[in-house]
Formats: sequence, structure tokens, C-alpha cells
Amino acid sequence: MPSSVIRHFWYDPAHHKMDVVFTSGTRYTYHDVPEDTYRAMKRAFSKGQYFNVNVRDRYRFSREN
Repeated sequence: MPSSVIRHFWYDPAHHKMDVVFTSGTRYTYHDVPEDTYRAMKRAFSKGQYFNVNVRDRYRFSREN
């Protein structure tokens, strides 16, 4: 199901980083994210809800321009 807050996201398994682009256009890179977390987010019915519960405030992040 498309998300109303997350435009798209992808994972870099070599560096355990997940990039998330929000509908606002802002991009964040979340560091040290386990691949299982990324896969679970891909499977989640609500990407935004999964993100809020399992990613936001749990992993170090940097904001990209």
C-alpha cells in the first residue's frame, strides 16, 4: 500500500543504512539498521506506522539535502 508520508525508501546492506524520502522531499539516512527491519518495513501494510514504531527514534540518522 502506498504511504501518505513516505515517498520511497531503500536499503544498503553493505553499510546497514536505510534511506527514507518523505513526501515533503526530505531525505534521511538511518544508520546501523538491521536488514530484517528493512524487510519488515517493506512487508508492512502501513509503512508510516511501521517506521514510527520501529525506526524513528531507534536509530542514529543524518539528514540529507
